Amino acid sequence: MTAVLGAVGAGMANEVGKRGLETAGGLVRRIAGREVTAPANPDEVAAVARIVYDGVHRDQALARAWNAFARSVPLSGAGTSVAAARPEPPPSVRFFTDRDDAMKTLDREASRAADGRPRIALVHGAPGMGTSALAVHWGGKRAAKWFPDGHVHVDLRGFSAGTALDGSTALRAVLRKLGVPEEEVPPTAEDRVGLLRRLVADRRLLMVLDHAYSAAQVRPLLTSAPGVFVLVVAANVLPGLDAVRVPVGPLAKRDAVRLLTAITGKEEVSRARAALPAVLARCGGSPFALRAAALRLTDEAAAPVAPAQGPSDAAPEPVRTAAEDAYRSLDPATARLYRLMSLQPWPAIGPVAASWIGETDAAEAERRLDQLLAVHLLELTDGGRYFYRPGVRRHAEDTAHREDRVAGCAGAVSRAVAGHLELAVRAANAALPESWRVPQPPTGPARISYASRAEGIEALVAERGNLLQAVHAAQEFGDFTTVVRLGQALWPLQLKAGHHDELLPVIRLAADTADAHFPDTRAAGALHAQLAHTFIELARYDEAATAARASAAAELAAGHARGHASAVEMLGLLRLRQWRYDEAYECFDEAGRIYDTIGPGGEGERDLPRARALLERHRGRALRGLGRREEARERLNGALRYFRDTREAYNTARTLTDLAETGIDSGDPAGALPLIDEAVTALAAEGASYHLAHLRSLRQSCLDQLDA
Repeated sequence: MTAVLGAVGAGMANEVGKRGLETAGGLVRRIAGREVTAPANPDEVAAVARIVYDGVHRDQALARAWNAFARSVPLSGAGTSVAAARPEPPPSVRFFTDRDDAMKTLDREASRAADGRPRIALVHGAPGMGTSALAVHWGGKRAAKWFPDGHVHVDLRGFSAGTALDGSTALRAVLRKLGVPEEEVPPTAEDRVGLLRRLVADRRLLMVLDHAYSAAQVRPLLTSAPGVFVLVVAANVLPGLDAVRVPVGPLAKRDAVRLLTAITGKEEVSRARAALPAVLARCGGSPFALRAAALRLTDEAAAPVAPAQGPSDAAPEPVRTAAEDAYRSLDPATARLYRLMSLQPWPAIGPVAASWIGETDAAEAERRLDQLLAVHLLELTDGGRYFYRPGVRRHAEDTAHREDRVAGCAGAVSRAVAGHLELAVRAANAALPESWRVPQPPTGPARISYASRAEGIEALVAERGNLLQAVHAAQEFGDFTTVVRLGQALWPLQLKAGHHDELLPVIRLAADTADAHFPDTRAAGALHAQLAHTFIELARYDEAATAARASAAAELAAGHARGHASAVEMLGLLRLRQWRYDEAYECFDEAGRIYDTIGPGGEGERDLPRARALLERHRGRALRGLGRREEARERLNGALRYFRDTREAYNTARTLTDLAETGIDSGDPAGALPLIDEAVTALAAEGASYHLAHLRSLRQSCLDQLDA
């Protein structure tokens, strides 16, 4: 019983889990004979399981009801549809030399007999020394024989405290690499840890955690599974991480020459013999710097380049020196783009964003990006976008401050933020055209447009990292209107695509900004509602309640009845999630009374029939949880009539599902079957795979009960 309840809670990131949680709430209330709040931690899960255990042993009918429910819950919780696919490593560099001692150390740790100690190694070295290349090369060349179940490689982005993924987001990244669909990643960090450990318990797997920032960031990802080897890559030793240390230093002169020779050929190295000592000195044994220098090797004797400018007491930095060498080879327009793109830590830049920054068209921007890629000033993501190495970005940023001055730098960031705001608002309106929460796009010709809901969502998902950074940039520049508008434009991304833990810091920042600069406005109310929604999805219920109340207060102060009712309705949905059905019903009734204040011609009047139908459905769900099933059917049938008449397939199917589940609760599986079949038909063209999976599970449960 503890396992069933735990699996229901862990799986509520998708439709199946949420419906299972709602069904469990009503059943637990029926078994206990009183209200029982949804458990929020393992101790509370155990306490509710004890209530269920005692109740079903007193009543055979309750025991049968619990068994029917328990059979429909996959005890592995979230991640039940994970395929047995073998995750593949990223490609290694073509030319690799030396590092024999480091690779032997990794061999020993990977091959030692399991003795209860986790296999963990920390590869660490200064930027540009090839720590990531070593991990990838060893994983691809040497590790396959020990880890036949795959190679998970995740970039933790630990270049600074501001860019590093937090532990919960890092867990999601690892689970996604292991094949867990986005909709099945558990909402809480604790459940993600549990799922990760279940998934890898019996697998022989290499996990590379690249660009780690701290032991705290890495610790949730560690496992004692005997077949798993965790290879952490960092710029420095990470205090508090108990791991075999594998230092990576500069290449010896002989190995540096070997690398240059492998890249350029013996004849090229021979022609540059006179300049070779200076090249090796500037590169400082850095594989990155040597690869960059190889592009200009034969030019070195004729035009030696001075070291990059920097503090007079600073030691030479090979990455910076290599960046300076490459920078001096650029044409002025490409050099300007290189500088100006670096002024914010954009996760990855495409041609469109580069065109805003460089004040050119996308085709020309792409040509310049490719030039920067060719001289190793930019790297390429798997998705075909461009990004800086941290050391290269620091060089570009310093150079921009020196050459473009305050006005040029500020203008570039402002153009980037304005472009991302227009992208976000236009994509949000395409993705959710009926939503009054989404800000309206700017007037005038559109620089970018989206033809469908799907295109809008795809753009928001693809650009989310840059959109989040744009919020921070706008805050830094004191552009508080843009902070608020960007935050509101993320609503369809929250509602349709999740990413709640990733979005939470920015939604909180936007809500705080609205409170500070635009208090008691619709914008403040909308952002607190978004915050409440995210907290609900992350199972942080106390914070969700606070945010929902703040939303209601702001909307009331702004005189926005539609927003006020919606905020109260959201508080009711929270109470449903918590199994507090009396309070949920009261919230839905209050929201209905607020809607009643919208008179003829009032703002939101056209939306009232749909809003009231949704409230009727929510009232029916609350009544079902209270065990008042006939009243629940009445409310649900009222909502169903509206959704059928307006041909809203998705809400029609959801309401039919509510009615079917109410029938199953009443012991009428035969009556539930046609409702389930109609819901499946309604969803046939919607692509709602997780809702369909729940319906199929419900149908099988009905058939099992009829056969019993």
